[in-house]
Amino acid sequence: MNARSIVIVLALVITACSTQGTPSGGAAATDQGSGFVFASTQFTPTTEQEAMRTKILAGYKGAPVDFITDAEGVILDRITAEAKAGGAGKVGLIGLENGQFGSLISGLQDLGSTMDKYKGIPADFVGLGKLGTATQYYVPWMQATYFLAVNKKALPYLPSGADVNALTYDQLITWGKNITDKTGKRMIGLPAGNNSLLHRLLQGYFYPSYTGGLVTTYKSADAETMWGAIKELWKYTNPQSTTYAFMQEPLQSEEVWIGFDHAARLINVLKAKPDDFVAVPAPAGPKGRYFMTVLVGLAIPKTTANQAGAAALIDYLLQPSTQIATLRENSFFPVVKVDIPGDLNPGLKLEADAVAKQAGAKDAKPVPLPVGLGAKGGDLNKAMVDTFQRIVVKGEDIRTVLNEQAALVQKAITDAGATCWGPDGSSTGPCQVK
Repeated sequence: MNARSIVIVLALVITACSTQGTPSGGAAATDQGSGFVFASTQFTPTTEQEAMRTKILAGYKGAPVDFITDAEGVILDRITAEAKAGGAGKVGLIGLENGQFGSLISGLQDLGSTMDKYKGIPADFVGLGKLGTATQYYVPWMQATYFLAVNKKALPYLPSGADVNALTYDQLITWGKNITDKTGKRMIGLPAGNNSLLHRLLQGYFYPSYTGGLVTTYKSADAETMWGAIKELWKYTNPQSTTYAFMQEPLQSEEVWIGFDHAARLINVLKAKPDDFVAVPAPAGPKGRYFMTVLVGLAIPKTTANQAGAAALIDYLLQPSTQIATLRENSFFPVVKVDIPGDLNPGLKLEADAVAKQAGAKDAKPVPLPVGLGAKGGDLNKAMVDTFQRIVVKGEDIRTVLNEQAALVQKAITDAGATCWGPDGSSTGPCQVK
């Protein structure tokens, strides 16, 4: 896939509130039957939930739809409980990240015939929807990634010879040092607070870029080198980063000049101040310029009481006009082929440009979200964030922490029965820390 087509197919995700939302869609049940719940781990922030219900779903004229969003464990438990109860369930459609579907396979319908209608979705995305089988368990819905947002005030401090669109992590560290040396301020920002996506930066960026893997290389010598580099980067990182969940707020207030985060958690500042910022690819490490591709899909549970309505909602969500509305409102990029509008917000154009350069880099290496962990995904995430806290924030010995935390990583993988994925390759049993 070339850079331009990847720009056109980009999009994103998160988790949140357990309150059932206001019904969206048509008020009257037509030939698509009675209303149903659309349950998702996406669109956590209140503004995104509201945009989903009142704008993105506004044009849907089928059965009434009640969009709810919640944490992964809550959504998975609800779907699993309905499957065990038998009979008709209230959840008609599910929207999850690629790696969140694994534990639900036995309760999902085969969407092969539905998938056949969407010819413009990249083959790699379609293949992910089969979850390692021959059956199409989900239809790709939207996708996104992470990159750097940079205040132009930081550009004069770039290291000599560095290209802001092709940085290395070493150059990022030097850049931060230059700023601190000249201004006395630590102007790099990392999302390391509660409800941040720090674990994704570790899983999809730092670890593979330095070690070429994640699970298999968790306590390797290359991992020791990586953690040493992150500690060095932390010297020039705003100490308030331990409170940042979204980087857009400290970027907008200029507490930091350089922020590393998910597209959806940078968009507000880029929309508010497009002339003040550039958006650039994630840095490269010794093993390459790894970046995480976050694919979100749509699946129909076997227990749905309204098969036709759920299928109709998929059709609606994959219409080019709806995909563009999702991009405009919640900064998730289309997975179907669309013509990007000329009047697209300048902030979104900045993001699209960064994504194009990142995907088109000669050393670009995409990484999927963790696969097959199900409810144990939170355990892996916690083990990684705790590793960061112990090594980087608290200053504990790298080798000691890696040995101890690696056991928790292995437990999460083994308990889930998750085989290796992404840069770790494949395995016949649970992926093994080495």
